[in-house]
Amino acid sequence: MNKNIVLTASVFGVMAVILGAFGAHSLKESIGETALATWTKGVEYQFYHVFALLFLSNIKEQTKLTRLAHIFFSIGIIFFSGSLYILSTKAIHQLEIASYIGPITPVGGLFFILGWMMLFFTAAKKN
Repeated sequence: MNKNIVLTASVFGVMAVILGAFGAHSLKESIGETALATWTKGVEYQFYHVFALLFLSNIKEQTKLTRLAHIFFSIGIIFFSGSLYILSTKAIHQLEIASYIGPITPVGGLFFILGWMMLFFTAAKKN
């Protein structure tokens, strides 16, 4: 088990639980249904990739590909989920940042794709 990946997954997992609960209990009254659905999508994808990180941590032979997958999944969580959290609460914080933050979401998605590709190549290289 790779300790660094487990630690990363644990931090992102704790954050996902807290952010999910915050969205369900505190944000529900402050933002619209569409914004809440956006928030929830951020939490969902964060959880999916926490599980991907946990799976990655259990690969016996850690290689450059597994390290890249770790990095790509982590950046993906920050960019994809993080931008969705900011975008869904823009009405609350009243910042005109949507034009800057919006394009970050698909970049985060690209990092998720790259992480999954690295995991694929890791498995493909195994005997």
